[in-house]
Amino acid sequence: MTVMNFSIPRTIIYGEGSLAKLADLKGKKAALVTGGSSMKRFGFLDQAIAILKKGGIDSIVIDGVEPNPSVETVWRGAKAMQDFEPDWIVAIGGGSALDAAKVMWCFYEHPNLTFEDIIPVGAMPPLRNKARFVAIPSTSGTASEITAFSVITDTKNHIKYPIVAADMVPDIAILDPALPMVMPANVTSNTGMDVMCHAVEAVASIAATSFTDPYAVEAIKLVLENLEKAFTTPTDKTARFNMHNASALAGMAFTNASLGLVHSMAHKIGGEFGVTHGLANAIMLPYIIDFNRQFTDKYAYVERVLGIKDLAQAIRDLNKKLAIPSTFKDCDEVDFDETKFKTVLNRMSENAFADPCTLTNPGTPSVTDVKALYTAAYYG
Repeated sequence: MTVMNFSIPRTIIYGEGSLAKLADLKGKKAALVTGGSSMKRFGFLDQAIAILKKGGIDSIVIDGVEPNPSVETVWRGAKAMQDFEPDWIVAIGGGSALDAAKVMWCFYEHPNLTFEDIIPVGAMPPLRNKARFVAIPSTSGTASEITAFSVITDTKNHIKYPIVAADMVPDIAILDPALPMVMPANVTSNTGMDVMCHAVEAVASIAATSFTDPYAVEAIKLVLENLEKAFTTPTDKTARFNMHNASALAGMAFTNASLGLVHSMAHKIGGEFGVTHGLANAIMLPYIIDFNRQFTDKYAYVERVLGIKDLAQAIRDLNKKLAIPSTFKDCDEVDFDETKFKTVLNRMSENAFADPCTLTNPGTPSVTDVKALYTAAYYG
């Protein structure tokens, strides 16, 4: 039997008001990494700066991380860290900010590496030589605060690269449900379905174990019971608390069991069209569940445990309640031009097949299968 690992942050602090625990950090300097303006606009960034100051830690802010963080942004942040020399990196915001901060951390500690050096799984050298890492998510979705994953975009070649390294699992995750309470409805739906996709793919993964399945199944249950309420009633504290926890639980599952074709394909269609990752996952997930059933009985296992008749249909029904279209051609978030879709389909399918997440998908899907699934998800 293969020897396996199960890794999660050493400390997970969760519940209302947990942001205040930043004051307990021991150190002198912190680099705060964030995205656009929402953390500033709603006062969370200033709160974090003040709390760190209360604990005797000076900080700088590295902001402007875009929704699909680029290699260029990662290098910019790493350079700022090299100049400031923090002993803590505090990522606060959506999954993009957390993902970017992880790779900034790598290049802060190892400035001689190139981006290409860390793309192969397991290629990243040891971290924590200069700093430790705190992750504070503002969305209930990516679970980057829990995981060994980061997704960075090569904007020149239009490819999203999943970076995987056990050392990137944060030292501390702070899950304060006050932060996601200010998310717009479409962000709530898209990130919430990202949680669902993480959990469902972790269950079906060929690397799933009895350590990972309980976290994944509980996350699926929490999403089915709470996401619609969080979407329609943003200030519902119970729904927000449960969705924030579901995100972390799904992250515990998939960072140890990995993912599958949905993520492989979402990475590549996101790179080609710029569609939001969670939205791409939500559209494709039912199609891929139906495809994968020929290779695995794990969906039936989830249905038995949760009392669901058809998991794919339950997800289709939830998508509809969240105003998520059933096909890419009906998606108006970005321009899914049919001519462009046909032009990039072969390249996109080959790149998705080569994505590391494909390795743990049930069965042995081919490039032809991936192409057929893209076509189904585009046209219906």
